[in-house]
Amino acid sequence: MAGPLDDVDRLILAELTRDGRLSMRTLAERLHISRANAYARVERLRTTGVIRGFKADVDPVAAGLGTTAYVTVNLNQAEWRDVADRLRALPGVVHIALVGGEFDVIMLVRAEDNAALGRLVLDAIQGMPGVVNTRTLLVFEEAEPG
Repeated sequence: MAGPLDDVDRLILAELTRDGRLSMRTLAERLHISRANAYARVERLRTTGVIRGFKADVDPVAAGLGTTAYVTVNLNQAEWRDVADRLRALPGVVHIALVGGEFDVIMLVRAEDNAALGRLVLDAIQGMPGVVNTRTLLVFEEAEPG
């Protein structure tokens, strides 16, 4: 685990969050630090787990996944770990969280269309051992933060 982050670390994270493909030279220039300092800080942030990786920001619609939904799941809580492993293996699952409240799990899923979403929810998820019930919240429009 990393120690406390300073202002430069936070600026590095902000820049890399906006564009994970920034060169070290550009990053250093934007933050007015040396390239060696930028390399060292990014490497420290990576090896300590603050930066978990670098990913492509894929437009789901352009990639053929035109339907997005949040699916809430109630489950037999003693089976959480087994159910979570099965949920993670499903195609189109973007995020899974165990939460407190009126349901146990909330998932962000993407599918080709409503029919594919229906098959995912009705056949794959509701048919899983340990799943008690689901509720699907269809996303009409998404807005990027900040």
